[in-house]
Amino acid sequence: MPGYRDATLPPVPIHAPDLKKLPWKEVNGAKEFHLIAEPVRREILPGLWMDTYGYNGDMPGPTIEINQGDRVRIILHNELPEPTTLHLHGFELPNDMDGVPYLVQKPIEPGEQFVYELTVHQEGTFFYHTHEGMQETMGMVGLFLVYPAKPYEPVVDRDFCLIAQEFQIRPNTSVPDTLAMEWNYLTFNGRCGPLTTPLLCKLGERVRIRFVNFSVIDHHPIHLHGHTFWITGTEGGRMPESSWYPSNNVLVGVAQAREIEFIANNTGDWLMHCHMFHHMMNPMTSQAGPLIRNNSTPEQLKVPGYPQLMLGMEMPKMKSMTTPDVEMKGMDMKEHEMKNVPQKKTPLKANGEPDHSKMNMNPAAMQEPMAGHEGMKGMEGMEGAARVEGRREAMGMRPGWSMGVEGLSTVVRVLPPEMYEKITGDTGHAGRMPGHPKM
Repeated sequence: MPGYRDATLPPVPIHAPDLKKLPWKEVNGAKEFHLIAEPVRREILPGLWMDTYGYNGDMPGPTIEINQGDRVRIILHNELPEPTTLHLHGFELPNDMDGVPYLVQKPIEPGEQFVYELTVHQEGTFFYHTHEGMQETMGMVGLFLVYPAKPYEPVVDRDFCLIAQEFQIRPNTSVPDTLAMEWNYLTFNGRCGPLTTPLLCKLGERVRIRFVNFSVIDHHPIHLHGHTFWITGTEGGRMPESSWYPSNNVLVGVAQAREIEFIANNTGDWLMHCHMFHHMMNPMTSQAGPLIRNNSTPEQLKVPGYPQLMLGMEMPKMKSMTTPDVEMKGMDMKEHEMKNVPQKKTPLKANGEPDHSKMNMNPAAMQEPMAGHEGMKGMEGMEGAARVEGRREAMGMRPGWSMGVEGLSTVVRVLPPEMYEKITGDTGHAGRMPGHPKM
């Protein structure tokens, strides 16, 4: 089923939220781009900054957009304190342009530059990245999107792109641990949910979403609530229509790309997230994700298997404990005196929801920065949540929604036309995105 867009128009612009676009100039018959590899800072949650490597002042680097058939020249300037190279992932190109250090070229030393040039005959969802392993772990990557010479059919009204990454940022540091084999921050386009910008579309539009997975070792089953989609493309390009299949969950492996398309026929604010449970948390530690429990009570301690790291207080010494149908030697809750242990409970509203406005908090203490996480503030009822929920793209969403969107998650908003137009000012279908350069 096609969207509203006129099939005779050029392909709809691709929108990658929270990412910049790399400008170009026509030089000697080629679109010339300048990439600068350099140390950068990236805010992945409100007040939580990561010091890492990237391109042109950001991580992920700016998105490169071209048309199928273009001659492209990318000049890589190395401003890192170490050698690097550039690999154009998935492109069929001359061997000496492949960017593998030593195998096809000398590493680009600090202060030097290298010119990559090719004619692109493919179309679809690609990306560029360094080919130095630890630099890849630092996040040195960017999207490389190639518009087809002729729009895909059925035509779409919206075309979004998201790139997934994962990082281990340990206490007292803001630099990713490149040797880690587990992760505590997962991002779409360099942001953890709920700082990811919602994807907006109108009721009845045909929508394409492109996923790229640049995670170190984790595959991501991406699930969209409220809709059934067709899987229509991979990192190899558009799939034949006879091979499309319906789903609401698409597995995106490491270094893979997947494209999905669906009709936005169900109004609402729909969560889209990796369905690996630990990938839906900020960070992946005990009591991660939205705080849905009050601090522990003696009743909770009686639950077999209750995670001891989620107690919310120091575990007191106990003589013995007995619970129904379970025998635990050396623990007896009846014999333990809890009156000296401080118990914090969140006041409740009439409808049973937590009423955080009545909690006895010290605002100055709440805004005190953590070591290595300068300026990090809690997301609940404070500056961070106000910033996240006060964005234009979040207009009209349920107050407090940010507490349910964490980690590798974002929101797809299917809006009635009048609401979409009120938020964006766009009264047409699939108009040129603000700031989108003409191709």
